[in-house]
Amino acid sequence: MLILISGPYRSGTNDDPQLMKANLDKLEAVALPLFRLGHIPVIGEWLALPLLHLAGSAQPGDEAYQEISYPIAHRILLKCDAVLRIEGASKGADEDVRIAKENGLTIYYNLADVPAEKK
Repeated sequence: MLILISGPYRSGTNDDPQLMKANLDKLEAVALPLFRLGHIPVIGEWLALPLLHLAGSAQPGDEAYQEISYPIAHRILLKCDAVLRIEGASKGADEDVRIAKENGLTIYYNLADVPAEKK
């Protein structure tokens, strides 16, 4: 399965780059375990951050950020089979879950609940 890992990135950071990096580290911490279960993990920021740089985004929440950050997550979400929603308050991650449910995707809230791919 292609699985979107969703959770806090900007939420609760007051746009502090170190706190945002710590949140990204938490998202990324489940990527390798998902891969080892036979899935393809994806995180919206993996796609958004290079585009934000190319678009000249100077700070979280600026015009380029609004144009790219959430829209890319929602576009990739529609290509996914499931969402792994990690812990932590996040309006963006909650919106990912809402969209995923509307589109019939499976939502996991715990890595242990994600089944291994059959070989």
